[in-house]
Amino acid sequence: MAFVLRRLGYYLIAFWASLTINFLLPRLIPGDPVGRMLGQMQGSITDEQVAQFRHLFGLDDRPILLQYVQYIGDVFTGKLGLSISQFPTPVSQVIGSQLGWTLLLGGTALIIAVVVGNLLGIWAAWRRGGALDSIFPPLLVFVGSFPYFFIAMIALYLFAVVTRWFPVGQAFTLGVTPSFSFSFTGDVLWHLVLPAGTIVVVSVGGWMLGMRNTMIATAAEDYITMARAKGLREGRIMYRYAARNAMLPSVTSFGMSIGFVVGGALLTEVVFAYPGIGYQLLRAVQALDYPLMQGIFLTLTAAVLVANFLIDIVYVRLDPRVRVR
Repeated sequence: MAFVLRRLGYYLIAFWASLTINFLLPRLIPGDPVGRMLGQMQGSITDEQVAQFRHLFGLDDRPILLQYVQYIGDVFTGKLGLSISQFPTPVSQVIGSQLGWTLLLGGTALIIAVVVGNLLGIWAAWRRGGALDSIFPPLLVFVGSFPYFFIAMIALYLFAVVTRWFPVGQAFTLGVTPSFSFSFTGDVLWHLVLPAGTIVVVSVGGWMLGMRNTMIATAAEDYITMARAKGLREGRIMYRYAARNAMLPSVTSFGMSIGFVVGGALLTEVVFAYPGIGYQLLRAVQALDYPLMQGIFLTLTAAVLVANFLIDIVYVRLDPRVRVR
């Protein structure tokens, strides 16, 4: 419990620092988002109305400390402001409408890549020099050297445009009403294959190589030799002894990858016109939508911190030695 409370304190300090940076950055960026939004409106706008808009978006001439205190209070009460580019929609509503699709795309791709990559790494290291160890690492490294959007465009052209095996884009067929039915679920999964598949293809090599290298070092430890001397089955030694200890770096990498899940594969979402936080962030930056940018950055930060805190707890379970640190 002392270890958990100590780590929780560290993450609370990190969250406060991220809140402060998130508050200051939009106010240091040159440009006038309110003026840009009002310039697109038809009709005349009085100075009083302009001042009201600036106060509404938290960009008025009040003292910076007062704005900061109000910003902290609004964050902890769930008030993230109104989106400038999608006025008058609240930021929380904009993020909420896209977050589910991002979690579906990024979460599915991450879980598949982690499971497949780690299993391939375990098998390749345990049978070092075999066909799996000789073919897959260089092949996956070669594929992983390409950026996500490049593989996404190739997959989109080959499997959606040429062969028409999969849909061209979107999260589900246009015109279909979302529902909790087998037909709609199947349609969503069918649209998910290409964007998630491209992310898996590019990222699985890194997971395999990381697990393979750690597994090779772990397999040379004395306790593995002792386990073999006891006559334990190879499968038990491989999974219960070697893989469990070799998995610790992968657990850390998994926690760091949560930010990628919430942030979404921005370029992959753009290529496939897939709704998500990453694509929404691009639109917010283009429109100088400060409240929406702040809300998305805050969501990313909170997701990474919570994920890493949970990973620290998992670490205690996997390796009790960290409790004394």
